Amino acid sequence: MNYYCFIDNLVQKFLNNFMENVLHFLGELQNNNNKPWFDENRKTYESCKKEFLQLIDLIIKDIATFEPELTNLDPKKCIFRINRDIRFSKNKEPYKNNFGAWFALKKGENEMAGFYIHIEPNNKSFVAGGMYMPSNEYLKKIRQEIDYNKKELDDILNNPLYLKYFTGLQGEKLSRPPQGYTADNEAIEYLKHKSFINSSPITDEVLLSSDLKNQVIERFKALAPLNKFLNVIFEQ
Repeated sequence: MNYYCFIDNLVQKFLNNFMENVLHFLGELQNNNNKPWFDENRKTYESCKKEFLQLIDLIIKDIATFEPELTNLDPKKCIFRINRDIRFSKNKEPYKNNFGAWFALKKGENEMAGFYIHIEPNNKSFVAGGMYMPSNEYLKKIRQEIDYNKKELDDILNNPLYLKYFTGLQGEKLSRPPQGYTADNEAIEYLKHKSFINSSPITDEVLLSSDLKNQVIERFKALAPLNKFLNVIFEQ
């Protein structure tokens, strides 16, 4: 066995152990979503979080091979807090039942299009990307870019790698054409979007398989051209 195969095997062994641990912890949390239980199991949570950070670090290194500008992302700044904001929610459970991380740069106070991984038991995990609910300023710029370059967006969404995992665009849409555009605009269905995202499911079987990291990275590669198209607005 050569050195690189040895390292790959060690990485995969770590990923499999991590996924078994985190799926078990999150499954237990779903059934015991309260502070006393969480406090009692905080050491387990901290252990899973530490392993999750190691996974995110590995993913960042792989993303950097096709998105060099993301090379120096800090894993700690990519992951989401497990505590929920329950102030304005009817659901008063204090903790999320998932681990999640977002990979993107900021342009000032505005977050650019990026990649997301969501880990949740019972086949609720997924990989996603794009731009969620941009500000009105940037939404107008995205719509202008789409209006000018619909064919480029068509080509991105019809790329074989993209179609292997995704279909079209997801995200909230207007029921009518946005201001400044008419219903007969050939790009109108794109232009109605308020978010420009898509997601692809990851089963528990894949999470526990030897192909997990490759599956995640291949989906990110499929989404990369969409992100680049959306992020053009930050160069204007």
